[in-house]
Amino acid sequence: MRTRTQSPWLALVVIASIATVGFIDRIVVNVLVEPVKAEFGLTDAQVSLMAWAFALLNIGAGLVVARIAERVRRLTLISFGTILWSVATAACGWAGSWVQLLVARMGVGLGEAIGLPGNQSVVADYFPANRRGLAISCLLLSPPLGAFIGFVGGGWIAQEFGWRMTFLIAAIPGLVMGFVAWFFVPEPRRGQHDPGASDDVPPLSAVLSRLFALPSARNLVIGSALAAMLGFGLNFFFASLMVREFDVGLAEAGLYAGLIASLPAALSVVGSGWLGDRFGEGNPKAYALIPAISLAIGAPLYAFAILQTDLALLLALVSIATFLNFGYLGITYATLQNLMHPRMRATAAAILNGVYGVAGGLGPSLLGFLSDRLSLEHGPARGLAIAMAVSGLGYLWASAHYFLASRQLASDMARVRSPAAVAGGAA
Repeated sequence: MRTRTQSPWLALVVIASIATVGFIDRIVVNVLVEPVKAEFGLTDAQVSLMAWAFALLNIGAGLVVARIAERVRRLTLISFGTILWSVATAACGWAGSWVQLLVARMGVGLGEAIGLPGNQSVVADYFPANRRGLAISCLLLSPPLGAFIGFVGGGWIAQEFGWRMTFLIAAIPGLVMGFVAWFFVPEPRRGQHDPGASDDVPPLSAVLSRLFALPSARNLVIGSALAAMLGFGLNFFFASLMVREFDVGLAEAGLYAGLIASLPAALSVVGSGWLGDRFGEGNPKAYALIPAISLAIGAPLYAFAILQTDLALLLALVSIATFLNFGYLGITYATLQNLMHPRMRATAAAILNGVYGVAGGLGPSLLGFLSDRLSLEHGPARGLAIAMAVSGLGYLWASAHYFLASRQLASDMARVRSPAAVAGGAA
């Protein structure tokens, strides 16, 4: 029986669902910080090692798998990786020690290194360039949706049944979606919406050249990596701040964290992608100016908001700041995909995932270290709040790189679309 159908939107829904499940399995540890700390007797800096454990294999393996994905059926890798990281997530719930938990988190990172690098490449081959801003932004709804499910569902399950059961239940959707992708989503023809694209796979050096030698791409990578590092750190400890500062339960803290990390961010990701496509075709610099302006406003607002002692006011202001600070996400990925040769896209996504993997480890570690130091003087609740406010101001640094990217994005876009670059994959 033929089950696969060449539907761009069906493919996008399935791939986005898998990415959402991946983010759930990645971020659910954030709401489990307090019970895991209590069970194993850890500090903030120590518990942040869960983020590094995820990144350790994710970074190196992702690049190797991506080079393979440029040549083989990407949906096979996506399906297998999804099932693998889901099994590893379940193993987190069975961990009998802190070391075993870290090893299981490494397994989650390895599975995502196999399953996720090809997803943007697949979506890019289903949609033409002038529709990729919205399509990739819809795909990038996975972080806010995954955050909502991970925080809210994870917090409730952890409070009612314990942190181990949270991991076991989180593993189920990925097992299902891995088989759905295999049976229902066909492999699209590479470069079918990119006239003149060849089947030759450009060398890794050409991919690195486009990402880091092109001035606009380099600044987009740096700016987005900084924003990701800050976002991972702030999200990692947000539920803990609710527990410490306002004495709420895990379920309530997860609800607040999930709502703030999902709805404002989802609206921002889709909105910025739509605005990018709306104005970017005539003026490509808009793809960088939109996140530049959003981050410049969101940075001081977050720093002010997180220090509020009234819970309702804090949640309201942080929601607005989150809307502004996540506007970079989808539009950055879409712009970088448009700067890539069709057979560079999986590799570029893997390199970016590696960069963001390092950012995902650094963010919680730096914030945890700063929180431990400040807590000695201000206490664990206020010390964490001050550390988060300092981190929030870091979005200004990310904003500066987006402003720099906007200055040369138009010329760089024209350069990579020249006949020589399209044919040869050169920068």
